[in-house]
Amino acid sequence: MLLYPPIKELLGQVPSRYMLVNMVASRARRLSSEAELSGEPLEEKAVSLAIQEVADGTLTVEAAEEMAAAAQLRMEPEDAGETENA
Repeated sequence: MLLYPPIKELLGQVPSRYMLVNMVASRARRLSSEAELSGEPLEEKAVSLAIQEVADGTLTVEAAEEMAAAAQLRMEPEDAGETENA
């Protein structure tokens, strides 16, 4: 099975394989969720779309970090700093 784009090419965009896997997996989950919410099917598999975004330069390390930070903020409850009196 041939992989396009080659891993070598993708690693030119991302500093490590670990980061590449995390970026692609995170973006693929987001693409799947967005497609499910909109009710429109994806043209290709979400992982293939995410890999292509890395190859095209539209998904960068900086963009992935911003998306992760935004997702983290959405997951934190508003009263995270408050403690309950027991």
